[in-house]
Order: sequence, then structure tokens, then C-alpha cells
Amino acid sequence: MSLPHIKAIIFDIGGVVLRSPFIALADFEREKGFPSNYLNVSIASRGSSGAWQKFERGEIPLHVFYTAFGRDLSDTINGNMWYKEYCARKDIVCPELLEQVEVDGRDLFGRMMRSASTYDVHILTAIQRIRAAGRWRIIALTNNFGGYYYQNQSTGTSQDIPDSELQFLGWQDGPIPQHLRGLFDGFYDSSEVGLRKPDTDFYIHACKDSGIKPEEAIFLDDIGTNLKTAKRLGMATIHVPVGSTLQAVKQLEEMLGIDLCSSVTEEHLNGAKL
Repeated sequence: MSLPHIKAIIFDIGGVVLRSPFIALADFEREKGFPSNYLNVSIASRGSSGAWQKFERGEIPLHVFYTAFGRDLSDTINGNMWYKEYCARKDIVCPELLEQVEVDGRDLFGRMMRSASTYDVHILTAIQRIRAAGRWRIIALTNNFGGYYYQNQSTGTSQDIPDSELQFLGWQDGPIPQHLRGLFDGFYDSSEVGLRKPDTDFYIHACKDSGIKPEEAIFLDDIGTNLKTAKRLGMATIHVPVGSTLQAVKQLEEMLGIDLCSSVTEEHLNGAKL
């Protein structure tokens, strides 16, 4: 059923428009002997005070983040406690946990960023067709890392990220390349705004700046807590599970009443790199 009052579609980036960086995190867990979802739980459980969260809000520079991120994930005292609580909530048997680990924050973050540089073809096609229809604003609301880089680019400070490090991260064209940013009428990066999902103020900021009300938007994200905030504000929401973007696009297609799915070619299905 189409929703005629909708004026904007709001997309998350990593895990929706682009491949999720948390796929590489899961691969890293398996490689290093962590149980499934251990590091993800550790990142999330630190709340607003974790290195990941601070970097997403643009509060710390890259080299400081690397050290703090590794330290956070090497903290097995808290990590094991949080994972046991996670297992209890999920009603699953907690496996034997590592007592001591050393996670290299730079190595892990580099893996995550390099793996998240591929467009999802179904979402990209949907965005292009929504753009062609000319009836809705297309907005990005992303917990991301561009603020520190672009601030240094604009000021020309000596703290700018070296080209070799950009290459290591897969950021040769910057954390948010122009061809990605250019897909959207409004692009709201947590590290530029200083707010991050699921903070209500971040959503409200994007809506006000875009000239829409929350109830006039459809929001797509891969993380449940981010969708809960959007729903509370009155947005229509679509969950985008890992590997199931076509299903999400079909839901969006039904809400908008236009074709977003047909004629995706085999060439497109191979994906496109940033």
C-alpha cells in the first residue's frame, strides 16, 4: 500500500547503501577465536563513551581512535561480562571465553573500511529510480567518520591523514566520496554534526534541515535500535537485514508505488566499488 504523504526517504549508508563493515568484524572474530558477535557486543555495550562512538561523533582524531579502539576491544574483563549478559538475554549457552587478547585497532578498522566499499546494487538502483521519479527527497543519515578528514582538508592542517593511510583504509577519494554524497539531496554524517544514531536529536536535525516532518519520511537501516528511534518519532521504517536488501527494496517499492526492482542486470549484481 502506497503512502501518499511521504516526502522523503532516509537511507543509512554502511549496511544499506554500502556493504556492512560488520561483516568484516564477524570474519575477524572467527579468525581470532572470538565467539560470534563478541566484538560487536563489546562495541555496543560501551554506550556513548566507547572509542567507536566518540569517533563517529568526530570527537577524536584517527590515530587516537586506533589506540582507543584496540584498547576497548582488548578489555576482556568488561567484554566477557557483557557477552555473558548478551548470551543470557538471547537464552543461548555462553561458550568458553578468552581471558586475554590483544586487538590491533588499526588493523581491524582498516579491514572493516576496505570491506565496506561496495555499493549494494538493489539499494543503488532504488535510489536512482526514486531520483528519476522526482517526487521525493533522498537523504542519508549515517554514523560515519568523515568529519575529521574533511575538517582537516578544509583547513589544511598538518594533522591531515597521509595518502598512505587513506589507501590502507580504502579512502583514496575520502571517507565519503563525492559520487556517494552526490546520490543524496541531504547528507548527514554523525562525525560532522556531532550527533549519532540512535540519538533522537540527530534525526530531528536532519528532518528540520531538510524541511520535512519525521512522519513524512521512510527510514531504512540495518540496526534495530536505530529503527526504534525513527519509529518513535513517527517515521515509517524498513529493516534491512544483512544479505536481504532486495526484500527491503520490495517493501519500499510497495510504500512508494513505483517500480524499484525490475531489470537489475547481471553486471549490476556483481556490485560496484566506491
